[in-house]
Amino acid sequence: MIKTELIVDYQYKGLNPVQFGREDCAPGHFFGPSVRTHWLLHYIASGSGKFVYKQVTWAVGPGDLFVIPPYEETYYEADRKHPWSYIWIGFTADQDVSAILNQPVIHCPGAGWIFTDMIRCGKMENGRSAFLCAKIWELFSVLLEQDKPDADPIRKALSYMNSEYINGITVQQVAQKLHLNRTYFSETFKAQMGLSPQQYLIQLRLERAAELLTVYGETPSTAALSVGYSDLYHFSKMFKQHFGSSPRIFQKQYREKNRSDL
Repeated sequence: MIKTELIVDYQYKGLNPVQFGREDCAPGHFFGPSVRTHWLLHYIASGSGKFVYKQVTWAVGPGDLFVIPPYEETYYEADRKHPWSYIWIGFTADQDVSAILNQPVIHCPGAGWIFTDMIRCGKMENGRSAFLCAKIWELFSVLLEQDKPDADPIRKALSYMNSEYINGITVQQVAQKLHLNRTYFSETFKAQMGLSPQQYLIQLRLERAAELLTVYGETPSTAALSVGYSDLYHFSKMFKQHFGSSPRIFQKQYREKNRSDL
Protein backbone atom coordinates (compact mmCIF):
# COMPACT_ATOMS: atom_id res chain seq x y z
CA MET A 1 0.00 0.00 0.00
CA ILE A 2 1.30 3.42 -0.96
CA LYS A 3 -0.16 6.75 0.11
CA THR A 4 1.14 10.16 -0.88
CA GLU A 5 -0.02 13.67 -0.03
CA LEU A 6 -0.26 16.64 -2.35
CA ILE A 7 2.33 19.16 -1.20
CA VAL A 8 2.01 22.71 -2.53
CA ASP A 9 5.44 24.18 -3.24
CA TYR A 10 5.45 27.56 -1.49
CA GLN A 11 9.22 27.86 -1.95
CA TYR A 12 9.85 28.54 1.71
CA LYS A 13 13.32 29.85 2.49
CA GLY A 14 15.64 27.52 4.38
CA LEU A 15 13.80 24.19 4.14
CA ASN A 16 10.91 23.71 1.75
CA PRO A 17 8.86 20.45 1.73
CA VAL A 18 7.95 19.16 -1.73
CA GLN A 19 7.02 15.49 -1.21
CA PHE A 20 5.56 13.26 1.50
CA GLY A 21 4.21 9.73 1.66
CA ARG A 22 4.34 6.29 3.20
CA GLU A 23 4.33 2.74 1.87
CA ASP A 24 4.10 -0.86 3.00
CA CYS A 25 6.37 -2.33 0.35
CA ALA A 26 5.91 -5.63 -1.44
CA PRO A 27 8.73 -8.21 -1.08
CA GLY A 28 11.67 -7.22 -3.27
CA HIS A 29 10.13 -3.88 -4.25
CA PHE A 30 12.91 -1.61 -5.55
CA PHE A 31 13.49 1.87 -6.89
CA GLY A 32 16.39 3.01 -9.04
CA PRO A 33 19.11 3.47 -9.85
CA SER A 34 17.79 7.02 -9.98
CA VAL A 35 18.65 10.63 -9.24
CA ARG A 36 16.49 13.12 -7.32
CA THR A 37 16.56 16.88 -7.63
CA HIS A 38 15.88 17.40 -3.91
CA TRP A 39 16.73 15.84 -0.55
CA LEU A 40 14.71 12.72 0.24
CA LEU A 41 14.63 10.94 3.61
CA HIS A 42 13.09 7.53 4.27
CA TYR A 43 12.43 6.39 7.83
CA ILE A 44 12.05 2.62 8.29
CA ALA A 45 9.16 1.85 10.62
CA SER A 46 9.44 -1.93 10.24
CA GLY A 47 11.02 -4.59 8.05
CA SER A 48 14.35 -4.31 6.29
CA GLY A 49 16.05 -3.82 2.94
CA LYS A 50 19.19 -2.45 1.32
CA PHE A 51 20.29 1.01 0.24
CA VAL A 52 23.05 1.51 -2.34
CA TYR A 53 24.91 4.81 -2.52
CA LYS A 54 28.31 5.52 -4.09
CA GLN A 55 28.88 1.80 -4.74
CA VAL A 56 28.38 0.91 -1.08
CA THR A 57 25.47 -1.27 0.04
CA TRP A 58 23.92 -0.60 3.42
CA ALA A 59 21.62 -3.01 5.25
CA VAL A 60 18.76 -0.91 6.61
CA GLY A 61 16.23 -1.83 9.29
CA PRO A 62 13.78 -0.43 11.84
CA GLY A 63 14.79 2.92 13.31
CA ASP A 64 17.09 3.70 10.37
CA LEU A 65 16.87 6.74 8.17
CA PHE A 66 18.42 6.51 4.70
CA VAL A 67 19.43 9.75 3.08
CA ILE A 68 19.17 10.56 -0.63
CA PRO A 69 20.98 13.82 -1.46
CA PRO A 70 20.00 15.82 -4.55
CA TYR A 71 21.64 14.82 -7.85
CA GLU A 72 23.22 11.67 -6.39
CA GLU A 73 22.44 8.23 -7.85
CA THR A 74 20.93 5.75 -5.39
CA TYR A 75 19.14 2.40 -5.37
CA TYR A 76 17.02 0.79 -2.69
CA GLU A 77 15.24 -2.52 -2.37
CA ALA A 78 12.94 -4.14 0.19
CA ASP A 79 13.91 -7.46 1.71
CA ARG A 80 12.14 -10.43 0.12
CA LYS A 81 11.25 -12.06 3.43
CA HIS A 82 10.70 -9.04 5.64
CA PRO A 83 9.93 -6.06 3.33
CA TRP A 84 10.06 -2.66 4.92
CA SER A 85 7.39 -0.12 5.66
CA TYR A 86 8.65 3.44 5.48
CA ILE A 87 7.62 7.07 5.64
CA TRP A 88 9.40 9.60 3.45
CA ILE A 89 9.78 13.35 3.26
CA GLY A 90 11.32 15.27 0.36
CA PHE A 91 12.48 18.86 0.56
CA THR A 92 14.70 21.48 -1.02
CA ALA A 93 17.23 23.45 1.00
CA ASP A 94 18.87 26.76 0.22
CA GLN A 95 21.45 26.09 2.91
CA ASP A 96 23.98 23.33 3.44
CA VAL A 97 22.42 20.54 5.53
CA SER A 98 25.09 17.92 4.78
CA ALA A 99 26.63 18.38 8.25
CA ILE A 100 23.36 17.16 9.76
CA LEU A 101 22.60 14.49 7.16
CA ASN A 102 26.21 13.37 7.27
CA GLN A 103 25.75 9.63 6.74
CA PRO A 104 23.96 7.62 4.03
CA VAL A 105 22.21 5.69 6.80
CA ILE A 106 21.47 7.24 10.20
CA HIS A 107 20.18 5.09 13.01
CA CYS A 108 17.76 7.30 14.93
CA PRO A 109 14.82 5.44 16.48
CA GLY A 110 14.04 8.62 18.41
CA ALA A 111 12.91 10.20 15.13
CA GLY A 112 10.14 7.67 14.62
CA TRP A 113 7.47 9.68 16.39
CA ILE A 114 8.28 12.73 14.25
CA PHE A 115 7.69 10.83 11.02
CA THR A 116 4.55 9.24 12.44
CA ASP A 117 3.29 12.68 13.43
CA MET A 118 3.93 13.94 9.90
CA ILE A 119 1.05 11.71 8.75
CA ARG A 120 -1.32 14.22 10.37
CA CYS A 121 -0.64 16.54 7.44
CA GLY A 122 -3.11 14.46 5.41
CA LYS A 123 -5.98 16.02 7.37
CA MET A 124 -4.78 19.56 6.66
CA GLU A 125 -5.53 21.83 3.75
CA ASN A 126 -3.88 25.25 3.95
CA GLY A 127 -1.30 24.43 6.62
CA ARG A 128 0.12 21.18 5.23
CA SER A 129 3.38 22.55 3.83
CA ALA A 130 4.08 24.76 6.83
CA PHE A 131 3.41 21.84 9.19
CA LEU A 132 5.86 19.58 7.35
CA CYS A 133 8.44 22.36 7.25
CA ALA A 134 8.28 22.57 11.05
CA LYS A 135 8.60 18.78 11.31
CA ILE A 136 11.76 18.75 9.21
CA TRP A 137 13.34 21.28 11.58
CA GLU A 138 12.18 19.19 14.52
CA LEU A 139 13.79 16.14 12.94
CA PHE A 140 17.04 18.05 12.54
CA SER A 141 17.00 19.00 16.21
CA VAL A 142 16.75 15.29 17.15
CA LEU A 143 19.57 14.36 14.76
CA LEU A 144 21.81 17.13 16.11
CA GLU A 145 21.09 16.16 19.70
CA GLN A 146 22.05 12.52 19.15
CA ASP A 147 25.17 13.37 17.17
CA LYS A 148 27.57 13.19 20.08
CA PRO A 149 30.99 11.47 20.30
CA ASP A 150 30.74 7.74 21.05
CA ALA A 151 26.94 7.91 20.96
CA ASP A 152 26.46 5.14 18.41
CA PRO A 153 29.09 2.36 18.16
CA ILE A 154 27.07 0.62 15.46
CA ARG A 155 27.42 3.61 13.16
CA LYS A 156 31.18 3.46 13.74
CA ALA A 157 31.13 -0.26 13.03
CA LEU A 158 29.27 0.28 9.75
CA SER A 159 31.71 2.98 8.67
CA TYR A 160 34.66 0.73 9.52
CA MET A 161 33.23 -2.30 7.73
CA ASN A 162 32.28 -0.32 4.63
CA SER A 163 35.77 1.13 4.33
CA GLU A 164 37.84 -1.92 5.33
CA TYR A 165 35.93 -4.95 3.98
CA ILE A 166 38.45 -5.20 1.14
CA ASN A 167 41.15 -6.07 3.68
CA GLY A 168 39.35 -9.18 4.87
CA ILE A 169 38.50 -7.83 8.31
CA THR A 170 36.71 -10.11 10.77
CA VAL A 171 33.94 -9.43 13.24
CA GLN A 172 36.45 -9.88 16.05
CA GLN A 173 38.63 -7.13 14.57
CA VAL A 174 35.65 -4.78 14.27
CA ALA A 175 34.71 -5.41 17.91
CA GLN A 176 38.30 -4.78 19.01
CA LYS A 177 38.39 -1.54 17.01
CA LEU A 178 35.36 -0.37 18.98
CA HIS A 179 36.76 -1.69 22.29
CA LEU A 180 33.71 -3.92 22.72
CA ASN A 181 33.21 -7.53 23.73
CA ARG A 182 32.47 -9.52 20.57
CA THR A 183 29.31 -11.14 21.94
CA TYR A 184 27.93 -7.82 23.15
CA PHE A 185 28.83 -6.15 19.86
CA SER A 186 27.16 -8.92 17.78
CA GLU A 187 23.98 -8.84 19.85
CA THR A 188 23.76 -5.04 19.72
CA PHE A 189 24.47 -4.97 15.99
CA LYS A 190 21.79 -7.55 15.22
CA ALA A 191 19.24 -5.76 17.40
CA GLN A 192 19.75 -2.53 15.45
CA MET A 193 20.43 -3.84 11.95
CA GLY A 194 18.29 -6.98 11.82
CA LEU A 195 21.21 -9.21 10.87
CA SER A 196 24.49 -10.24 12.46
CA PRO A 197 27.74 -8.37 11.70
CA GLN A 198 29.04 -11.53 10.00
CA GLN A 199 25.99 -11.63 7.73
CA TYR A 200 26.39 -7.93 6.99
CA LEU A 201 30.04 -8.37 6.02
CA ILE A 202 29.27 -11.33 3.75
CA GLN A 203 26.40 -9.49 2.07
CA LEU A 204 28.49 -6.35 1.64
CA ARG A 205 31.40 -8.25 0.05
CA LEU A 206 29.30 -10.38 -2.27
CA GLU A 207 27.12 -7.55 -3.54
CA ARG A 208 30.18 -5.41 -4.16
CA ALA A 209 31.76 -8.38 -5.99
CA ALA A 210 28.63 -8.76 -8.12
CA GLU A 211 28.93 -5.12 -9.13
CA LEU A 212 32.58 -5.60 -10.08
CA LEU A 213 31.69 -8.65 -12.19
CA THR A 214 28.80 -7.02 -14.03
CA VAL A 215 29.16 -3.25 -14.20
CA TYR A 216 32.95 -3.22 -14.37
CA GLY A 217 33.57 -6.57 -16.11
CA GLU A 218 36.22 -7.81 -13.68
CA THR A 219 37.23 -11.47 -13.53
CA PRO A 220 36.02 -13.62 -10.61
CA SER A 221 39.54 -13.79 -9.18
CA THR A 222 39.94 -10.00 -9.28
CA ALA A 223 36.49 -9.50 -7.80
CA ALA A 224 37.25 -11.98 -5.01
CA LEU A 225 40.51 -10.29 -4.03
CA SER A 226 38.92 -6.85 -4.30
CA VAL A 227 36.33 -7.66 -1.65
CA GLY A 228 38.55 -9.48 0.82
CA TYR A 229 38.43 -13.13 -0.34
CA SER A 230 41.88 -14.65 -0.84
CA ASP A 231 40.46 -18.13 -1.57
CA LEU A 232 38.69 -18.17 -4.95
CA TYR A 233 36.98 -21.51 -4.24
CA HIS A 234 35.51 -20.20 -0.98
CA PHE A 235 34.46 -16.99 -2.71
CA SER A 236 32.68 -18.92 -5.49
CA LYS A 237 30.91 -21.12 -2.95
CA MET A 238 29.68 -18.13 -0.92
CA PHE A 239 28.70 -16.26 -4.10
CA LYS A 240 26.59 -19.17 -5.35
CA GLN A 241 24.88 -19.51 -1.97
CA HIS A 242 23.95 -15.81 -2.04
CA PHE A 243 23.01 -15.33 -5.72
CA GLY A 244 22.10 -18.85 -6.81
CA SER A 245 24.78 -19.12 -9.51
CA SER A 246 28.56 -19.11 -9.78
CA PRO A 247 30.40 -15.82 -10.43
CA ARG A 248 31.11 -16.75 -14.07
CA ILE A 249 27.53 -17.77 -14.83
CA PHE A 250 26.23 -14.69 -13.01
CA GLN A 251 28.49 -12.49 -15.17
CA LYS A 252 27.54 -14.33 -18.37
CA GLN A 253 23.81 -13.99 -17.66
CA TYR A 254 24.24 -10.27 -17.03
CA ARG A 255 26.06 -9.78 -20.36
CA GLU A 256 23.47 -11.81 -22.28
CA LYS A 257 20.64 -9.83 -20.73
CA ASN A 258 22.30 -6.55 -21.64
CA ARG A 259 22.78 -7.68 -25.26
CA SER A 260 19.14 -8.76 -25.51
CA ASP A 261 18.00 -5.37 -24.20
CA LEU A 262 19.80 -3.51 -26.98
